[in-house]
Parts: sequence; structure tokens; C-alpha cells
Amino acid sequence: MSTPTASAAMTDAQKSAHIRQVVLEAGQALRRRHPWLRHQDAIGASVMALSVAGMIASGWLYAIGQIPWWVCIPASALFASFIHELEHDLIHTMYFRHSPRAWNLMMALCWITRPSTVSPWTRKRLHLHHHKFSGTDTDLEEFGITNGERWGLKRLLMVGDHMLAIYLRPAAMHRVSRNYIRAQQPKNQEEFRALVRENLLSYMPLGLLHYALWHGFLAVQAVLLAASLAGHPLPLPAWAQDLLALWTTVVVVWLAPNVLRVFCLHFISSNMHYFGDVEPGNVMQQTQVLNPWWLWPLQLFCFNFGSTHAIHHFAVKEPFYVRQATARTAHAVMREMGVRFNDTGTFARANRWAMKAGAKAAPAGAATTA
Repeated sequence: MSTPTASAAMTDAQKSAHIRQVVLEAGQALRRRHPWLRHQDAIGASVMALSVAGMIASGWLYAIGQIPWWVCIPASALFASFIHELEHDLIHTMYFRHSPRAWNLMMALCWITRPSTVSPWTRKRLHLHHHKFSGTDTDLEEFGITNGERWGLKRLLMVGDHMLAIYLRPAAMHRVSRNYIRAQQPKNQEEFRALVRENLLSYMPLGLLHYALWHGFLAVQAVLLAASLAGHPLPLPAWAQDLLALWTTVVVVWLAPNVLRVFCLHFISSNMHYFGDVEPGNVMQQTQVLNPWWLWPLQLFCFNFGSTHAIHHFAVKEPFYVRQATARTAHAVMREMGVRFNDTGTFARANRWAMKAGAKAAPAGAATTA
């Protein structure tokens, strides 16, 4: 873990401002060396087109028997990880700021290719709120992906499954959702009801379709396997075999790649963000750089998120490929200012910022104070 070397006399706000300045200057220098990087709309559209084409191609190759499932799923997950980064940049209006139709089309493609997520239009509000109140008791986006929970089998099950993250802790999710809605400061009952409705319908329709098909598929396979192990395999009529074959294809080319991608992303994200005892608005306490070598298999399916996402908290408007290109410069100044690197103790502390031995974590979903 890094230790501050030249920042002892600076406040956290001054450190954050210094990091932001250095990161933005590195991005500007990169664009001067490579002027084509200024064409962000074209870059975003090209990455989207290539990623969607890659997912379609890998799915088609599986469907016609040219590649096995264990090649199709990780290949599609890799392409989907690029689309996740695009959605994140779109939320911050880094592409097609002045072209609403193109922006909405890009957002729609993000959801169609990644159906396990909340609506990207809903996520925009969640994510912008996350930046303002990261790690606090109203940060529904991070709490929703298990940030702040103690590690164990329950969290492992929830980290890659949005529905289980709700079903396995309904009271806590209700509390944080209520805190989040109140923090939006609705002006009247109509606005309040609209926010509640937005939250309740955030997975409609693609998210619910994804989880109905995914959980249903797992249940069917579990029943067939149990019957076979018990020595009484279940004979399926021809129509059922055909339906199951089609269902399997949908799982391999559309659903399972996102299950893999989501697990990797949420494992990294929920452990690189701090939660529950951070000082509101203090960017220095919001994230760490989490990039030990043993997390590379997971980083692969979330575009090196653990190494580069902390940069985004300091310099919000830099697109994902620029953050990756300037990461070495960003990491150097972040180390100098005292940003934590590879604080694996967060796994035992339920993602709390405090590092004192025996520090108590606040109950999941409960209000916390800095």
C-alpha cells in the first residue's frame, strides 16, 4: 500500500484538486500527441459497433457449432465489458452530447447487449448520485452491488446476481432505497411517487426477462442433474428437447456472458470503493486502486476497472480509453497524494475506510456518520 510522500501539509480537497489537475493535463497532452482522440463521438460509435458485432459473431459461431460454449461466453463477456465502459461514459455525456437521438440509441444498445442491468436511463440518476454521495447511506448504486456487506457465502451469491442482492436482504435494500429517494429531495408527492416508480420498474423489461430465463435455466438443469444422479433420468419429449436446446443457446450467447461480466465487475467495484464511514464528498476516501496480479482474471472482463476507475472519481469527464492510456501518470500522482493502493484489508472490514483493528462496521443499510 502506498504512503503519502509530499502531501502532509495539504488538505484532502487540495490533494483531490491536484490529482485532477495532473490527470487532466496528462489527457490533454495525450490528445496533442494523437489529435484523432478528439473525435470522441466517432470513437464511441466505433467501439459500440465493433463490440456489438463481436458479440453477434461469437454468438453466431456458437449457434452453428463452430466454437464451444466455453469460448463463446468469455469472448462475448469481453465485448460486453467494452459496452459497459461506453454506458458509463454515456451517463456522463461524453459522447453525442448534442445529438439526443444518437445518445439514446447508444444507451438502448447498452441495455440490449447487457440485459441483466437496470435501465441505463435509471442508472444515470443512480450513478450521478453515487459521485456526489459515494460510500454513504444513500449510495444505492454501490450498496446494490454488495458494497459494505461482510464477506461470506451470502455476499458471494449476491455479487454477480442483482436479484439475489435484493431477495437476500429486502429490509436493507428498502432502507437504502428510501434514503436514496429522500436524498433526491423531491419537491412534492408527485415527484416522490415518480422516483419510487422509477426504482421499482428499473429492471423492466429486460432485467426481469434476463433473470427469469437465467434462474429458470439453472432450475431446470438442477432438476435434470438431480434426477440423473438419483438413477432416474427424466425423458424429455422431442419438443421439450428442442426448446431446451434453444434456451441453452440464448443462455450461452446472451445471458451467461453478462453473468460472468457482472460477477467480475461487481467483485472489483464493490471492493475498491469504500462504504459506511467515509466523509461525505471526500474523494480521497471514496476509492482505492485495486490491481494486484491475482485479480487479473477478473480485471480482464471489466476492462481493468480496479486499476483505472479510481482515476475517474478525480477526473470525471475523461473517457475510459484515455484513463487507461494515462493510468501510469495518474497512479504516480495518486500515490504521491496518499491514495490507497491494494488495500486488501477492505475484504475483512466490509469495505470500511477505517483501518483500525476491530473497527466495527455499521449494519447493512443503516444510516452512518463520518
